[in-house]
Amino acid sequence: MNLKKSYYILVLLLAQFTYSQEGIAVYSDYLSDNYYLIHPSMAGAANCGKIRITGRQQWFGQDDAPALQTVSFNTSLGQDATSGIGIILFNDKNGYHSQKGAKLTYAHHLRFSRTTVDLNQLSFGLSTAFVQSTLDETQFIGQPFDPFVFGGIYQKDAYFNIDLGVSYHYLDFFTHFTIKNFLANRREIYTEGFESDNLSKYLWSAGAVLGNENNLLFEPSFMFQYTSETKEKALDLNLKVYKELDFGRLWGGLSYRRSFDGAQFNNDGSIEDQKLQWITPIIGLNYDQFMFSYTYSHIMGDVKFDNGGFHQITLGINVFCRDKKWDCNCPAVN
Repeated sequence: MNLKKSYYILVLLLAQFTYSQEGIAVYSDYLSDNYYLIHPSMAGAANCGKIRITGRQQWFGQDDAPALQTVSFNTSLGQDATSGIGIILFNDKNGYHSQKGAKLTYAHHLRFSRTTVDLNQLSFGLSTAFVQSTLDETQFIGQPFDPFVFGGIYQKDAYFNIDLGVSYHYLDFFTHFTIKNFLANRREIYTEGFESDNLSKYLWSAGAVLGNENNLLFEPSFMFQYTSETKEKALDLNLKVYKELDFGRLWGGLSYRRSFDGAQFNNDGSIEDQKLQWITPIIGLNYDQFMFSYTYSHIMGDVKFDNGGFHQITLGINVFCRDKKWDCNCPAVN
């Protein structure tokens, strides 16, 4: 199969996670102690405020390869810590397309515990998002006529949307449900001529932290995605392992993403079907109040742009920590 066909099919497969996506794409970086990035109800849910900086680069060596940077901060408010706030800034660029934006979050946490030690918490969160999208057409001069391409200009438009989420933590168990891009907004750059611009995406994740032998913790979890407009579905299966050390915590994990939808392609005369799959190993370290993690996502299957993967680094620091910790195996909130 030639490179042009391979690239075309790969774009179709990757489109499942970029179509109807406004704002921050859902990758595997939420596993880097960064659930707030995709679930607004996690703002202020932990016993520390969290600052997280991420940088993601795809396909090293390729011009205009996708890249994403985010900066986030969330913390609880007041002595009872029943309210939380957060902010996310992001910059996402993919070829001629780019978007910048910010999210502001408020969350409220209901506690059903008899004390502040036993974890039994239901959380609700709302994020307001402002996004500016840009389409660079300065290099499209002299191309064949297209009524939707003006050529020689930058097209810009700004949008507003909201995310809604709910989380529940009970001792070593957790689950989250989030609706991203709850409002159906018209985007002038990309939706001219189309009747619908429903950007909503539904996320449901759940997991538990097991064991405490030899200072080892095991955290199996999953996340299910559903995109309203295209009816596409995908599933993440995750496993993380934590090891307590004298100076902090070392952890690592593996995530496998599988789309339920795919694309057909011609492979030497035979029609084959390929579903988007990628596998992501992750390693991280907590030292005092600092956190570092690295993830590498590798696409599986016959159709690939190249053999390179997607690299992501997350740096973090915990601030405003409360003295008391929850009496549970719950790294996301302790």
